[in-house]
Amino acid sequence: MSSNAFTPGVVPARLDGDDYAAQFSDLHPRLDAHEALVAADRCYFCHDAPCITACPTDIDIPLFIRQIATGTPDAAAKTILSQNIMGGMCARVCPTEQLCEEACVREAAEGKPVLIGQLQRYATDHLQEQGIHPFSRAAATGKTVAVVGAGPAGLSCAHRLAMLGHDVVVYDARPKAGGLNEYGIATYKTVDGYAQSEVDWLLQIGGIEIRTDVALGSGVSLAQLRKDHDAVFLGIGLGGVNAMDVSGADKSGVLDAVDFIADLRQASDVAQVPVGRDVVVIGGGMTAIDAAVQAKLLGALNVTLVYRRGRDRMNASVFEQDLAASRGVRIVTHAVPSAVIGNGAVREIEFDYVRDDMTPTGDTLRLAADQVFKAIGQTLVGEELPALDGRKIKVSGAGRTSLEHVWAGGDCASGGDDLTVTAVAEGRDAAMDIHQALTGATA
Repeated sequence: MSSNAFTPGVVPARLDGDDYAAQFSDLHPRLDAHEALVAADRCYFCHDAPCITACPTDIDIPLFIRQIATGTPDAAAKTILSQNIMGGMCARVCPTEQLCEEACVREAAEGKPVLIGQLQRYATDHLQEQGIHPFSRAAATGKTVAVVGAGPAGLSCAHRLAMLGHDVVVYDARPKAGGLNEYGIATYKTVDGYAQSEVDWLLQIGGIEIRTDVALGSGVSLAQLRKDHDAVFLGIGLGGVNAMDVSGADKSGVLDAVDFIADLRQASDVAQVPVGRDVVVIGGGMTAIDAAVQAKLLGALNVTLVYRRGRDRMNASVFEQDLAASRGVRIVTHAVPSAVIGNGAVREIEFDYVRDDMTPTGDTLRLAADQVFKAIGQTLVGEELPALDGRKIKVSGAGRTSLEHVWAGGDCASGGDDLTVTAVAEGRDAAMDIHQALTGATA
């Protein structure tokens, strides 16, 4: 990885000190009690509600909204959390505009859906801020399960297993639990240390031990985990970053977007995170949008996001694309990087324009850049893994792999979308399958 060290133009504190709090304030401030009641009153409480089908975790959305409408937000939270134990985080980061809210009957009729995501946050925050954990453990089964990866999939799996009476040890390579929620999401989406407070709340179920700074393959082997535990769940995410195979890609100032986002997430003072004057972000997913928007919020003068295909092919939702544009991010499409230019440190980056089939048009684009963030996809990293399906662990059913008593879910596994909510669903479902495999019982 290249460094910002000795990169001209990449400096901290581009803005006045008082500006940062406003720049990185909560993207969607929580509804107050009155706003929640007004928003809940718009729900039709549909029979066979399409919003439930659109939710990867199958939350009974009309039920929890009705519970808010009748003044029982803690009951609403339990309805949510029984299906999605990380419902508080998902309320903040889930692309509801593409899932439940897009399916909402109000959206189809009026172009204005019920605020499902914000209502979900209202309910879960109301309960969690009281320190209430509405679930308890079943009788001990005497079985132990290793969960590798303390991200959404791993923590969801661990919580459900603990609730079913198993003892769980969660291993994670990083210093903190949380995975993507802690290290990989824009700071303005999860303010005030919410990721860690949610982890602490989740662990109140008991029966879960977290061991950080332990990586699969170096700190512990899969073979040893299979020997020491009755089952193993792999929720290791995608730890590698695809390389940008162009000349000059190793110059100072060319960085992985995931590292930039992680630095911001872990910074005690975001003002001290250095950013360039002219920033270029390469990619079209959520990571690219988060990096581009935050570079602008840190005070970068010019931020350009460049994607190889059209905007309709970007993995980032239209809402996120519009958010970036509203913050002053320029979006350039149908362009691929061809060279990074500079003497030791990046000064410019050149792109070739391409057609939909990726053939060059013959036109080029050269952008000034003192900082370039790569967000061109991540790869699976690990040793002695189960059989793969392409670049991910091959799974069948509820996350079963090619190895006996080894399950996988989340971004590292083949199957669903790379979303927090999907990872939570896969971790939960794998836990249920593990429970049945170990005990013969269905929960």
